[in-house]
Amino acid sequence: MDTNRGLPAIESHRVLHIWITEVPQSLKATSGAPKDLHYWVGKEAGVEAQDTAGSFVQHLQEALGGATVQHREAQGHESACFRSYFRPGIIYRKGGLASALKHVETNVYNIQRLLRIRAGKHVSASEVELSWHSFNKSDIFLLDLGKMMIQWNGPKTSTAEKARGLALTRSLQDRERGGRAQIGVVDDEAEATDLMQIMEAVLGCRVGNLHTAMPSKSIDQLQKANVRLYHVYEKGKDVVIQELSTCPLAQDLLQEENCYILDQGGFKIYVWQGRMTSLQEKKAAFSRALGFIQAKGYPSYTNVEVVDEGAESAAFKQLFRSWSGEQRKNKHLRGVGKLLQVKLDVGKLHSHPELAAQLRMVDDGSGKVEVWSIQDSCRQPVDPTHHGQLCAGNCYLVLYTYQKMGLVQYILYLWQGLQAAAHKIKALKSNAEELDLQYHGVLVQEHVTMGSEPPHFLAIFQGQLVIFQGSAGHDGKGQPESATRLFHVRGTDSYNTWTLEVPARASALNSNDIFLLTTAGLCYLWFGKGCSGDQREMARTVVTVISRKDKEMVLEGQEPPHFWEALGGRAPYPSDKRLPEDVSDFQPRLFECSIQTGPLVLTEVVFFSQEDLDKYDVMLLDTWEEIFLWLGAAASQWKQEAVAWGQEYLKTHPGGRSLATPIVLVKQGHEPPTFTGWFHTWDPYKWTSNQSYEEVVEGGLGAVSAISEITAQVNNFQLSRWPSNGRAGPAAPWALKGSKDSSKSELELGPKAGGRSSSPRSVASGSLPREQLMHQAVEDLPEGVDPAHKESYLSDSDFQEIFGKSKEEFYSMAKWRQQQEKKQLGFF
Repeated sequence: MDTNRGLPAIESHRVLHIWITEVPQSLKATSGAPKDLHYWVGKEAGVEAQDTAGSFVQHLQEALGGATVQHREAQGHESACFRSYFRPGIIYRKGGLASALKHVETNVYNIQRLLRIRAGKHVSASEVELSWHSFNKSDIFLLDLGKMMIQWNGPKTSTAEKARGLALTRSLQDRERGGRAQIGVVDDEAEATDLMQIMEAVLGCRVGNLHTAMPSKSIDQLQKANVRLYHVYEKGKDVVIQELSTCPLAQDLLQEENCYILDQGGFKIYVWQGRMTSLQEKKAAFSRALGFIQAKGYPSYTNVEVVDEGAESAAFKQLFRSWSGEQRKNKHLRGVGKLLQVKLDVGKLHSHPELAAQLRMVDDGSGKVEVWSIQDSCRQPVDPTHHGQLCAGNCYLVLYTYQKMGLVQYILYLWQGLQAAAHKIKALKSNAEELDLQYHGVLVQEHVTMGSEPPHFLAIFQGQLVIFQGSAGHDGKGQPESATRLFHVRGTDSYNTWTLEVPARASALNSNDIFLLTTAGLCYLWFGKGCSGDQREMARTVVTVISRKDKEMVLEGQEPPHFWEALGGRAPYPSDKRLPEDVSDFQPRLFECSIQTGPLVLTEVVFFSQEDLDKYDVMLLDTWEEIFLWLGAAASQWKQEAVAWGQEYLKTHPGGRSLATPIVLVKQGHEPPTFTGWFHTWDPYKWTSNQSYEEVVEGGLGAVSAISEITAQVNNFQLSRWPSNGRAGPAAPWALKGSKDSSKSELELGPKAGGRSSSPRSVASGSLPREQLMHQAVEDLPEGVDPAHKESYLSDSDFQEIFGKSKEEFYSMAKWRQQQEKKQLGFF
């Protein structure tokens, strides 16, 4: 599937065009893996044709076999899954089936069109009327004139939107003009006088002021959290839809012989089909969903996803409190084994970040540890001998320093006790900011709530983490010396052991664990019947941190009378064997965070990669056990709000998430392996070579000046005189910035007459010997050659021989693949 292809819009008098694609759910297509099957409906598609398409999709699904997820996509309201296939964006073309099937011709210049670009995280462009009336302040508009493409940025567009719009413009330049069209950018009309003259020559003089576009309707998180599950079944000749439950939903509500509708606040409708559902019911899935949408009064474009049991998408699974899968359970067990094997193999965790991410361990915890306690709104250093001895009524900063591939890295844990007062929590955050400034903003900040400590936090204290009640420390200051205290010890090794002070009463005991009871004269180490030898070994080590007194070992069922007296008498306590922890089958999900239209709006990026992290973005990565907030280099102003967004995400999540889930603040260029490991590939040097939007535009202007001063009289700018199928010489640079000098009445288009060139004829005709292009530095290239598109100067035969494909095939590929091949073959 060509994910750079634009999508056709539908003219009212045309035959309906339904666009269907089958794409594997994972970027790694595997045999037998669930498949996503989409059918796309244009705005002017008829109902009858849609029904026909739905029937065809059902037949195609049967032919494909295996578990599938079927999607109904409506133009302008496509699902995040569908939009994620198309980078850098979707283009809606005019015309019906005939225009959709027509191959896009490259290097054709008899074009005049105006595209309205909506440059959210998922970019889309629609052809609009070639008139100033189509313009507004909030969108980007591309005036495509064949040889010249002018991107006009609305005054209310953000830098991120401008950059995404430019990426789409450059994609069009590469795919449809072979990289030979010039691009002009209008950021400020007063400064881009030459480009504005061209636009007015085409569109006429603008009369009146631009209007502000109506904001597109966004679905906030509260609406998405309004989830209801319905059982769908037939009763006689009638179809009955019975509400079963609201969020948080339990997976066991879904029975394999039944069919269900899950309504996500009118934002999306899911139809879940059990493996034992009849063929007749499966065929009726879409019609039932559309009937449900109509009955609820939802918009006709509401997205529909039909899910087979066993092929549930990540978004569907996260609508439930938990989701179990046999494959995931086995994977988890293997992960535990890996942890035991790589305890001391720090290099393996760094060289295999996916392992670090799964285990939530950046290393083995052997790095440098510094701890501060928040006292009187200031941070006070904690003596190293008391590291790991925390109080539930306090807050702490724990700075961990380690090395990764020879570079010093930092993680700052913000630990918050469950009994901490609001002013201490506020002081914790402000002190963390001060510390981050001291370290020049390179700290990865992880917000940790007592009781939900991540594995690495436990590992850095080597099993010696003890949490005391109140604000008093291990010495019991503020309490009578004779106070009776009970400590619950859990864990089997130095990587997962922690100790928590609990109420000193018998009901707090548990047969599966070990407890330390301290009294004025004696300490009891109580072993439950269900505890293991590893637990006992760790407990004997940990309890020395709490008390130096002699301990009397007590086995469950053999307690002396004084033991029960100290606890206030006997009482029932949990004694059943502890069941294995439920391992949920949740995949990581990536979202862009935006609040430009009011409440927090999250836009999901499915099949995500590092390319989806833009310097202007704040991105939320949900791995279920942790929430990462990634701050782009140009989004630092949202640093304070980012953590609050993560908390709001958890609070409004339909799966009933724990608000104590750790939230990790990560900054561009300082990503830990526990973050990068969730990405298929990660280039640590990517950020060092990326240009900003301003640098890209200014760099293009510099290229124009350096190559030539090519001009054409604006007053004589006649589009009709351009050749209908001519090919421009590759000397045309890719970007042109509007000049501040309004005296320039000429547009730079081609090589300057009489300009010095090593081979004017070859450059103008688009053909140079390969020896002058391959593996050549910029300063060694012939005059007039654009170093960013050296390959375009090859003859067609040389290009085919070197690249193994035609130029049209090459420029239809994804940009990253083009760059990869150019690097390998010496044209980068």
